[in-house]
Amino acid sequence: MKYLDIQALIIWMGIWLTCRSTLRVPGHKPTDWEKRFLLWAGHFKKAEDIPETVSIETIRAAKTTLRVKFSYVMIALTILGCVIMVIRGKQAVKRHESLISINLEKKAQWREEAAQSTSAKP
Repeated sequence: MKYLDIQALIIWMGIWLTCRSTLRVPGHKPTDWEKRFLLWAGHFKKAEDIPETVSIETIRAAKTTLRVKFSYVMIALTILGCVIMVIRGKQAVKRHESLISINLEKKAQWREEAAQSTSAKP
């Protein structure tokens, strides 16, 4: 690249960064949901503590914290569901139940119904 191209690129980047920083809103008035997010994420203790304007970065940080907490809850619920299914499976084994026996019983019942319907026809 030529030296002038690099200078032009540096000047263009400086202008772009200046325009970008001037376009940002210095404060954002949070909605009711964003206030709840800020409270649930632990950024503020009470709703009265939330200022009139909050930076976008603070709201993004609160949403990210809530996403992480939600994913932890989902992981815990998945593990709990797996444990419950293992327990129920072991109880079914004690009752001598299996998918194969249940399917065989259903097929036998269907065969009986089919036999009865064909014998009922004249």
